[in-house]
Amino acid sequence: MAATSPQDKEFLDQLIDKINAHMGEEDFGVSGLAEAMHMSRSNLLRKVKKVTSLSVSQLINQTRLERAMQLLLTGTMNVSEVSHQVGFNSPSYFIKCFREHYGYPPGEAGKHPEPSPSLEKEESARRPSSPKVFVIGGVLLLVLLAAGWFLSGGGALEEKLSREKSIVVLPFKNDSADSTNLYLINGLMEATLNNLQKIKDLRVLSRTSAEKYRDSHKSIPEMAEELDVSYFVEGSGQKMGERIVLNIQLIEGATDRHLWSKQYRREASDIFALQQEISRDIAHEIQAVITPEEKSRIEKIPTENLKAYDSFLQGLDLLNAGPDNDLLESVVYFDEAIRQDEGFALAYACAGMAFYYHDLFRAEKEYLDQLGAYSDKAMLHDPTSAESHIAKAMYYLLKKQYSQALPFLEKALEYKPNSSQVIGLLADFYANHLPNTGKYLEYALKGMKLESTPADSVATSYFYLRLGNALIQTGFVDEAMENLDLSLEYFSGNAYSRYVRAFVHYAKTKDLGKTKEMLIEEFARDTTRFDILQDIAKVSYYLRDYESAYSYYEKFNQIREQQQLNVYVHENQLIGEVYEKVGKKAEAKRFFDSYRAYIEKDQTIYKNLGLAMIHARERNFDQALEYLRLFAEEDNIQVWVILFLPQDPMVDELKKLPEFQKIWAGVEKKFWDNHRKIKEQLEYEGLW
Repeated sequence: MAATSPQDKEFLDQLIDKINAHMGEEDFGVSGLAEAMHMSRSNLLRKVKKVTSLSVSQLINQTRLERAMQLLLTGTMNVSEVSHQVGFNSPSYFIKCFREHYGYPPGEAGKHPEPSPSLEKEESARRPSSPKVFVIGGVLLLVLLAAGWFLSGGGALEEKLSREKSIVVLPFKNDSADSTNLYLINGLMEATLNNLQKIKDLRVLSRTSAEKYRDSHKSIPEMAEELDVSYFVEGSGQKMGERIVLNIQLIEGATDRHLWSKQYRREASDIFALQQEISRDIAHEIQAVITPEEKSRIEKIPTENLKAYDSFLQGLDLLNAGPDNDLLESVVYFDEAIRQDEGFALAYACAGMAFYYHDLFRAEKEYLDQLGAYSDKAMLHDPTSAESHIAKAMYYLLKKQYSQALPFLEKALEYKPNSSQVIGLLADFYANHLPNTGKYLEYALKGMKLESTPADSVATSYFYLRLGNALIQTGFVDEAMENLDLSLEYFSGNAYSRYVRAFVHYAKTKDLGKTKEMLIEEFARDTTRFDILQDIAKVSYYLRDYESAYSYYEKFNQIREQQQLNVYVHENQLIGEVYEKVGKKAEAKRFFDSYRAYIEKDQTIYKNLGLAMIHARERNFDQALEYLRLFAEEDNIQVWVILFLPQDPMVDELKKLPEFQKIWAGVEKKFWDNHRKIKEQLEYEGLW
């Protein structure tokens, strides 16, 4: 257990002091504590995790709850008053957190045994009494007691129970001189990872997080620090004739201490029993709880045909490699596996995934029908497989039937709760297809916990870009800027991070002119970026510089027409307004008509806002207000609506009406209330 040194204890004392000094401030969180401790956010997160095994948010929350217990037991305040006193402005959320921490609601605080007074005596003797310096919470008490138990020789069981059950499966090594067996060893590693990912009680990092250490010379503690993980699985093996020999070790990340090792010798025909046994043994050693449903999924045998499985493993190795040629080549092996076993659901599902990734960024979806057929077969032969549901969701995503994809993604995550693949698909789903800012941020943060950092600096840069984009959409401006800056530190050439950063700068400064300058500078770096062209035009429009807006929109529309791109249709009304302002009435009508047709078919939460804007432009203010009232009922809207709609010339007359001002004040209040609720929920889940 951590916190055994005087330095660690002193660090914890300082942390608790800072939290206590800001106890009543609801917005005091990770960033505030980092600033108060004169540390970077990332260094604070790592240090607190190392010393307490808690996230910073969990430490703040538990310290608040300990203070709440003292106030309830010794004061005269009611639950609502105590809630606000300790920084919970939502009493219902306070009650929920209190119940989770103590096992009963705050209203019953006096009916249960009081927490041990020994710590209070120790603290009162050591610290002067002050209304701003409170007793150290139970978190620190548990840390110090556990540390004392460990130092006095207390058993390893208590130490195991206190450590977070986070694990990474490092790439297995091929001990055979025959390199053609590598796909088999990789397959055993993948199966071990796949089975562990089905256990909700674990945090299992992704294959891509582990892959970057395949040829690394870094020590286990160095990797543990980088990945923020407690345990490592190392493996090596070979196939000798029809026999598989596999050596597996479980290692404590912080100390490089080997906790357990075992050699498995099995006939190749027992490969599935071998995979299941390895997963069970590892889970048992770190005391992970496996539910009956998870046990059943782990013990499921994908095929009885070993030749089919061998072909499948060769296809899987190519699928994981990723490049386009390998993707299609992987299908050859999956098809061979299916020829050997026509009921091999996993082979159908993985072939479907290969088609999806091949077609994902192509305008012409060449393999959509094949993806549909293979995903249907996967669902037919195994409707309880996460992979079957992933393939089916991918079919609907590629077909742009987004609402039909969602249930399959959610079911896949239920079956495989540690799947970074599914979490990534859900993050992109809520970012791009059916926008929901709260869900987008939730899954982006969950992805961070499972992906750690990708294999290279460029991938890491895009990793932070996704999180920065999710943060700004929910109104976390400073945090978004911090992640975008990190993105550019890892890869200064990340044009999309600079692009998003220009708008985050506006969110911080409200300086549209500077945002336009930043976008123009970015466009100069790459004049093929028609997405930036339309944003420069849009910002010019908000600045009422219609001639400038028109010149940029003209270039943008020429590219759309030349390349026959059906993109940014949702901007056509604004484009039409600019064209009308400069006297291009016929072209303007074409854009207005296109936008109306688009918005009437829209399935997102922004449909009523779009209809309101149509009527505002046509000066049908009563109708505009009616649709605006409907939009005001929506949740999880993007911050850009809050920031830019009042700047839109189309609402210049509408926003003079008292009714508009009332509705819009409600929209803004709802957004920022939701912003706070999102943060509270993420803190509660340990994601913030």
